[in-house]
Amino acid sequence: MSALSSNPPQARPAPAAATPAPTARVRDIRLDFYRGIAMYIILMAHIPYNTFTNWIPARFGFSDATEIFVFCSGMASAIAFGRVFVDRGWGMGALRISYRVWQVYWAHIGLFFAVAMTLAALDATGLFERDYIGDLNLYPFFVDNTQQQLIGLMTLRYVPNYFDILPMYLVILAMIPLMMGLARIHPYLALGASAAIWLVTQTGALSLPAEPWTDREWFFNPFGWQLIFFTGFAFIRGWLPAPPVRKDLVLLAVLLLLVTIPFARWQIFIHVDWIKDWRADHRVLIAKTDFGLLRYVHFLLLGYVFWVLAGPGGSHIRAHGEGLVSRVWGFVMKCILKVGQQSLAVFITSMWLARMLGAWLDVIGRTTPSFWLVNLTGMALITLTAFGVAWIKGHPWRKPA
Repeated sequence: MSALSSNPPQARPAPAAATPAPTARVRDIRLDFYRGIAMYIILMAHIPYNTFTNWIPARFGFSDATEIFVFCSGMASAIAFGRVFVDRGWGMGALRISYRVWQVYWAHIGLFFAVAMTLAALDATGLFERDYIGDLNLYPFFVDNTQQQLIGLMTLRYVPNYFDILPMYLVILAMIPLMMGLARIHPYLALGASAAIWLVTQTGALSLPAEPWTDREWFFNPFGWQLIFFTGFAFIRGWLPAPPVRKDLVLLAVLLLLVTIPFARWQIFIHVDWIKDWRADHRVLIAKTDFGLLRYVHFLLLGYVFWVLAGPGGSHIRAHGEGLVSRVWGFVMKCILKVGQQSLAVFITSMWLARMLGAWLDVIGRTTPSFWLVNLTGMALITLTAFGVAWIKGHPWRKPA
């Protein structure tokens, strides 16, 4: 008792409650906003014979919504997984990545069977003139040695077109432990490794087989596309500094983006022989499979312009004021952000939904009103999906504290 009472009051350790709680990191709305925009574009791009695709970014430049999705996914991965490597060590970080790869793998398998079953059911009704299984070239799975194709599907040696984004994504995710390990030596070593892997990919040495019976390769080679993923990753991790905001740089970027339009918009270049010849001679620079250099440059220019337009912290895209326009924009923003936050669930839903929306267009006809009806319905459905998934992730069955 005497020993305890001899301690002066100011020497006693502070109670645990007095320890300041760590400050939660605020998520940058620009990431979710542009990723949400990309998800709406991806939905429209996958609806068969959809006239809305004449107005997506891919029709005005070398890059498209895929670059937006992969770049933003790199940024989101740096936020979600980067701190695990720093706070819990490389091994725990690699384990966390393995869990995410496992999730994406089964999302890919589930998506394939959901779409394949749906197309088979549509064909089985006999109510449609279109051959839906043939549209996606899935007869090799249903007719030509299903046993072999099933093994190929599960081992990612059979990757049909339309189902090629998630395999690319999971391979890139699996590369994060390598890059984080190199970055522990020096961040430039990780960036150099990413660039070197991309360069080797351009030679065709790292192509992955997509069909056991042909020489077709994965439509999205992950060893090429990892370059843009880790560019976004590097910006968040601080391996690359943010570019300066200068009026002359913005004007230069806009000028270069405008110059690329005739080289990318088919309604223009099919009428200009020298542009057609240029595209044929420089196909490797704009190739989507190995992620050509001009696709990378075009996206960086586009990303820079829209990063500046969004303003610091997304201040220019936030709703301001209390007027009707501000309230409407605030609601639209909320929807876009939610879609961007739940991108994996939204992507899986949109890929299945796009085939159903295409069948709907086959029934009602492809007219201007029907295109608006079907596209807006699809956008509404993936938005509801995002809100529903977010609600479920909030564990609504738990009692409030």
